[in-house]
Amino acid sequence: MAGMDITPPQIVLGTMDFGTRVEADRAFEILDAFVGGGGVWLDTANCYSFWADPSGVGGASERVIGAWLRARPGVRETVRIATKVRHNPLVAHSWPESAEGLSARAVRAGVEESLERLGVDHVDLLWAHAEDREVPLTETVGAFGELVARGVALRVGAANHATWRVERARELARQQEVEPWTALQLRHSLLQPRPFTPLAEAGHRLLTADDLDLARSEGLAVWSYTSLLWGSYERTDKPLPSTYDHPGTRQVLTVLDDVAGDLSATRNQVVLAWLMRQGIAPIVGASGVEQIEQALAARCVRLDDEHLARFAEAR
Repeated sequence: MAGMDITPPQIVLGTMDFGTRVEADRAFEILDAFVGGGGVWLDTANCYSFWADPSGVGGASERVIGAWLRARPGVRETVRIATKVRHNPLVAHSWPESAEGLSARAVRAGVEESLERLGVDHVDLLWAHAEDREVPLTETVGAFGELVARGVALRVGAANHATWRVERARELARQQEVEPWTALQLRHSLLQPRPFTPLAEAGHRLLTADDLDLARSEGLAVWSYTSLLWGSYERTDKPLPSTYDHPGTRQVLTVLDDVAGDLSATRNQVVLAWLMRQGIAPIVGASGVEQIEQALAARCVRLDDEHLARFAEAR
């Protein structure tokens, strides 16, 4: 089974806005700073970011990464690339009606287009971006396993999938004797929304205790997105959504400020350090070099057991 090179957990650079909200020149600066600071993993998707692109389809983020790779000979040897298939509109400005699914044909086509945009012959990790319950799970599992067998993807994983679907998919992979999903990507952060309240962000699925149990029992890698809640821990112009307005949030923020003061760290750095102490690799987006430099500095923040206990009690 292919190695993940993400133990202990590392900070992952999220590139969703590259080529749309973050222009290519600035994206190059961020990528250079990330790699220069010892960062390894880039996370993108074939659909990024169709909602912000005048074309109405995705691919901008992958094209920027591909251009950066061409402009930096040899850098491909030092970075790992993760991309996703599932959500890219097949008809411009028509989503979710024309969103690609997870049929074998759609998975193969999506990956081939991603490889062309990235200018590479393989990706290090391929995610199923979301569930597709209109396609038999056995077909999807077989398609992902085929890509690993061909060397097009070195590892495969599931993003925004229910725990039971991942477990079932892994069993189907064993039956088919193909590479199983060995990584999970879900939304997670120190602050949690009010229990049983639907998220406003369509398609987001929160990390659960069951996901962590599965990951720890079977050795799966876990990545978290929306790790810093759109900058809301530190930016007054980015208020938390109303679903985070509950007593637990206020309690956790009080502890967060105390711990950050103790460690001479920022709120964001403590949150990232807390995630990594859970064995979770946080995905961090950035619109400027200073943001990614601050995030990478979280690797030097050391939370002890007492800090973890204080957060657990507050949550």
